[in-house]
Amino acid sequence: MGKTPAQRAAKHGDKAQLPAGTQVPANPTTQRTPQQAKANANLVVIAAAATALFMFWYYHLLVLNQMTQLSGGLAMPDSLIGGYSMEYLAALRSALDADALGQLSYVHKTAGTLFPLIFGFAWLLIIGLNTRRRSLRWVLWAAPILFVIADLWENVVIDGVLGSAELASGDAALASFLTVARWVLLGLSLVASVVAVFSSRTARPPELVAEDKD
Repeated sequence: MGKTPAQRAAKHGDKAQLPAGTQVPANPTTQRTPQQAKANANLVVIAAAATALFMFWYYHLLVLNQMTQLSGGLAMPDSLIGGYSMEYLAALRSALDADALGQLSYVHKTAGTLFPLIFGFAWLLIIGLNTRRRSLRWVLWAAPILFVIADLWENVVIDGVLGSAELASGDAALASFLTVARWVLLGLSLVASVVAVFSSRTARPPELVAEDKD
């Protein structure tokens, strides 16, 4: 004998009143609208970008600047945007004792490693979330990816040059090249993020852009 609607409702709840074939989410309260998902993604990007900027200040403007107190005023190689000569590295080697060299190596392994990794993660997110075309996304991603590689490689080369028994011209030239490359790639990464944000807004329908402005 068939059950009445009241009996079906008591057994199955609200599902009995839904048309056949209707999909019911396991937990309707966890559903998110596209606007909510975008807002959550933006919060992650903002947090990552803020952390990267803080690490830039801490590493370049605070820690490396304080290291000049141990080198007689000579700047650390990482801070020299235009590169440096073999003679400069020789003078820096003479000014830094074993404890100072160990401290610089420790800085490279901590803040000098965290900064490029956090920056690269943040900028990959910014570009990825704002670039619709896959080909353009990979082109823009190239700058932060190469920056991370150059920065981490530079740390190893500088520590090796300053800590070696004899200063080799080839190692000094490589260290200078990597320093210049990382600064150039850092600038290109910033430009890439601006291009990504700009392209995302120009690619959107005018009505959606107007909604964002409201």
